[in-house]
Parts: sequence; C-alpha cells; structure tokens
Amino acid sequence: MSPAARELANALRFLSIDAIQKANSGHPGMPMGMADIAEVLWRDFLKHNPVNPAWVNRDRFVVSNGHGSMLLYSLLHLSGYDLSLDDLKNFRQMNSKTPGHPEVGHAPGVETTTGPLGQGLANAVGMALAEKILRAQFNKPGHDIIDHYTYVFCGDGCLMEGISHEVCSLAGLHKLGKLVVFWDNNHISIDGNTDGWFGDNTPARFEAYGWHVIREVDGHDREEIKQAINQARFNSEQPTLVCCKTHLAFGSPNMHDTAKAHGSPLGDAEIALTRENLGWQHEPFVIPEAVVAAWNAKPNGERLENHWQELFGKYESEHPELAAELVRRMHGELPVNWPKASDEFVKSLTASTDKIATRKASQKSLEGFGPLLPELFGGSADLTGSNLTNWSGSKIVTSVDADGNYFCFGVREFGMCAILNGMALHSGFIPYGGTFLVFSDYARNAIRLAAMMHIKVVFVLTHDSIGLGEDGPTHQPIEHVASLRLIPNLSVWRPCDTTETAVAWQHAIEHNGPTCLILTRQGVEPQQHKDIELIKRGGYVVFESDKEPEAILLATGSEVEIAVAAAKLLQSEGKSVRVVSMPAVDVFLKQDEAYRELVLPANVTKRVALEAGVSDCWYRFVGSEGRVIGIDEFGRSAPAKEIFAEFGLEEQNTARIVRELLES
Repeated sequence: MSPAARELANALRFLSIDAIQKANSGHPGMPMGMADIAEVLWRDFLKHNPVNPAWVNRDRFVVSNGHGSMLLYSLLHLSGYDLSLDDLKNFRQMNSKTPGHPEVGHAPGVETTTGPLGQGLANAVGMALAEKILRAQFNKPGHDIIDHYTYVFCGDGCLMEGISHEVCSLAGLHKLGKLVVFWDNNHISIDGNTDGWFGDNTPARFEAYGWHVIREVDGHDREEIKQAINQARFNSEQPTLVCCKTHLAFGSPNMHDTAKAHGSPLGDAEIALTRENLGWQHEPFVIPEAVVAAWNAKPNGERLENHWQELFGKYESEHPELAAELVRRMHGELPVNWPKASDEFVKSLTASTDKIATRKASQKSLEGFGPLLPELFGGSADLTGSNLTNWSGSKIVTSVDADGNYFCFGVREFGMCAILNGMALHSGFIPYGGTFLVFSDYARNAIRLAAMMHIKVVFVLTHDSIGLGEDGPTHQPIEHVASLRLIPNLSVWRPCDTTETAVAWQHAIEHNGPTCLILTRQGVEPQQHKDIELIKRGGYVVFESDKEPEAILLATGSEVEIAVAAAKLLQSEGKSVRVVSMPAVDVFLKQDEAYRELVLPANVTKRVALEAGVSDCWYRFVGSEGRVIGIDEFGRSAPAKEIFAEFGLEEQNTARIVRELLES
C-alpha cells in the first residue's frame, strides 16, 4: 500500500528537524508548517526533472521565506536531485551544498538565493514575467514551447517587507496568471504573535492589486490545498495568492505556534515527543523505502521532459530559426557576430567630437548594441526620460501585449532590481534597469544579491554626482560609487566619455556577473583614445606628456576632463604629468602586476586622484605622499559648475595641488 500523504509530508518534516538539530542551528518552524503544502505541490503539480534541473520548460519553485531552507533541501533530496543524505547531514557547515539559506550554485534545483525577506517573491515576479514574454515571443499556434508556472512559498515577513507591495502590484497589473504564491499565514514571527505589528487585511490588499485570492485554505488539509492549486491554475488572467492557515512547527506538542520554534532547534526531547505525536517511528535521517519510492520524481520528470522534447522537435522543424534563437538565449550565449560587430560599433564612436552626457552616450550604445541582442530587456523606475534607458527599438511590454523589450517599473527601484534578477535567473534575457545613482540605496540589497549569485544584470545609475546641480544634496550621490565598489563580484564602471561608455556596456554584456554603469547628467568632453583595448582593462593612460611623468593624475567619469586640462596646463609650464583614467577599479585590479606597474609605476609617487565623491578609497592608489580631491560632505543646491568650483574639482585647483606636490 502506498504511504499516506501525511506520512510523505512527515518525511519532509523529520529530515528538516533532524538536520537542524544536528547542526544545532536553523529554522524548523516553517518546514514543519509548510510540509503538507509542499507535498501536494511537488507530488501532484510541479513540472520538473531532477535529472536535468536546468530543463528550459520546468516550473520554477521559489522559497522566499528562505530561512526555511531545509524544507527545500528535503524536497530536492527526496525527489531525486543530486543532493545526498550526507549533504543534508552537513546542513549549515563549511563548504556544504546546504547552506543556511538557499544559494544558487550550491544545490541543484535552487532557483534563487533567498533569505532577505520579500526578495524571493520579487525574483519570482521576474521569472513569471520572463515566462510570459518568452511565450509571446516564441510560441506559435499549435506549439506552446514555453508554458510553465512559477510557484512561491512566502511568509508573513515577506509580505511585511515593502518590496512585496512594489512587485505584487506590478504582477497584478500585468496579469501574470502563471504566478502562484502560497502565503504561510501562521501569525508568528521572531518577536511573537504578529497581531501587534501585522494587522493588514492581506487578502483585500492583494485583491486590490488585481490578484486572484483564495482565502482561508487549511494548510494541513490535502484536499483543500489541491483544490486551491487547481483553482489557481484555472485562472490564466491573474496571479494567485493562496492564503494558507498553518501552524508553525506543526506536530510539536510544546513548541507549535511559538516564536521559539521559528529560529531554534527543537531539542532532542521535543523531537522525540514530536515523533511520537506524528507517529514517525524512525531514527534520525531514516526514511522508509516505500516513502523514498513514492517521492522519487525521476521517472515522471524524464517522461515530462521527453514529451516536451518531442514537441520541441516538431517546433524546430517548422520554425528552425526561432528554435535556434530560443536555445541560444536560454543558454546565455551571445550571437556569433557579437565580437566583431560590437567592436566595430565601439570603434565608430572614437571619432565623435560631441560633448554629451554619458547617460546620452549610454543611449547611443543601446542604439548600437540593441539590434544585435534580441535578449536585451530594459526598463526604468519612472525615469526613462532622465536615465535614457530606451532606444529606437524599444517596445513597451503591456498587460495585453507581452511581446516587447522595455518595461515601465514605476517608482519602484528595489522591486525593479529584484525583478531584473529574477529575469536573469529564469534565463533568456540580459536585463537592465535605470534609476538615479543616489537611489541605488533603495535597491542596494537586490544589487548585492545579484553579485552574490553572479548573474548578468546591468544597473544603469545616472546623475552620478554634484554635476546634477540644482536638485541639491538629496539627489547628489557622494558615498554611493565607493560603496558599490565595495560589493564583491560587482563590476562598477564610471566612464568619462562616449567611447568609455560603449566599452562599459560591452563589458557588461560579456561579463558573467552584474555591472553598475555610473553615468553623468552633464555633458563631458570626448578624449583621444588610441587603443580601445586598453579601456577594457579598467584603467589606462589617457594623456601623456612627451617626457617621463613626474606626477600622475588619476580620475574617473566627468573628472577625467578636469585632470587632462590640468595636465595640459602644467605641460605648458614645462612639467610632465600623466593622466590615468580608471573607469572600472575592479577590472583594473584584476590585471597582471606588470600592466598595473606600467600604468602606475611605483617610482612615481607624486599622485593626485580626482573624483566627485568620498575620498577614502583613492588613497590605495595615491599612497601616503599623494592627495585626493574629493567630497567628504553632502553637496549643494546650485548650478553644477559652481558646485565643482566650491569643492576644488576644477583645472586650476588641480594644477595647484600637483605643483605643491612637485615642489615638496
């Protein structure tokens, strides 16, 4: 006789609490509370293949309440993914495949890195949006090649986070009918019963967003859960919120529905009582063979994928070019003509003599690269006319026409960046999104997670300094570029002109990870570029006197033209000053020592760095004998030229400081 559903769910519960107890660390409450929902979803509905976790048309499953990671690991192990019992026993240990919160690249089947609450839900909106757009772009009559769901587990905490409002309102507006969210409504968070701090009428809130809401589902009743999922799948015009009434730490006699069970192991004594209470008469990590067999999803997964492969074969025979393009995009491969065509475009820009803002140069880059990259998908947080993130080939995605490549995110910086992350994780796109640099603070945690996941997302951050002028200190970034440079795995480019901007875009498209493009509002002078390949190294000599340099000026962005002007002034006085443009500090630091020494020779100790931002980070390059012309306070509300002069970021002051160094 097949095991009962509750016994199958209990296998999830006890693998979770045993692993947490062994680690003496973790969150047992959620896995125990949501195990029954997971059993129904994974065994009756989820379309996946453990043998091929990257199958293009699989359903996506996101645990937004990522502290409940052991539920996901237990599901993956029992379903047949390459995640062993020993991996579960190694939960939360050094270099394990089962870290405390789910992380992309550790265990197969983990779709996104979660833990910061609400972001998994936002990623899932991006995944569902990606599915809808690809469906519009690639499906043909009789050929539903892209056709899958995105399922999300989330808790009260996810729905308290502001990002949930940002993304869920968009999901409803865009009718993401293949997004199904299970709300673990247990009224418990770390501080206790949530009645004192989470009193929203959540179902009404989601109905106001345009969601299909299924209220009052018993999260421990298999038939109610199954019926709710069927209702959700039947509604193709609205995303669905399934409101599941659950008990945190279900089955624990003394700790269910308590805050303590949220984030602390149950303890050996309570686990023993829970075993007795749920009738689980098995030692830790022991799962009966019948339960193991009932959970094994490999046969059905292979059957599902084989059926899809047959459909894809027919699609390929009728639409060979579309099929090849879909495969290329889902594998993240750039077009064959990309290297040559992109290099030719960048080279064409070097003849430009126009003084334009690098935000405008970015738009010119999109005009050149956009036609080469159908997968390029952009948007802005209600600043398209300021960020200049659109181009002549941009087509806005709407709720009734998803066949586009541009998205209006509204004033939702955090939500935008997390949605872009989800689109990148889904595959099929190179997503980018724009806002003002100062508002990267709103989105910082999504940018950080993009860096942690090594995903290709381009964050276009304009109005990069006091150069934006009269809007004043609230809009003038000071510490922002330096703080972004501190994020591991994040490439940060602050180009000085049109050519550097195009190279920055080219790098972002080729880079296996996220990139921030830091761009000016004001026009900047074009520089003379003799070798574009040097720009790609992150730092290079942009101006050189005839003689060996006595001093070096380092600069980025709009300050490069100031440095070059100062160097030319000093040259007229018989002094030899080299100017180094360093658009990408992280890229320069990855160059070999010989190249770095060539650009910044150790014997030239008279160095001055210029950047319209905090000064601290530049002392690593100028050393104890050098100077930094920066800004270590908030800006001013005034015309840009006056503010630059106020902070000494101009030609005469720069030349004066170099003279002082040379005379010292």
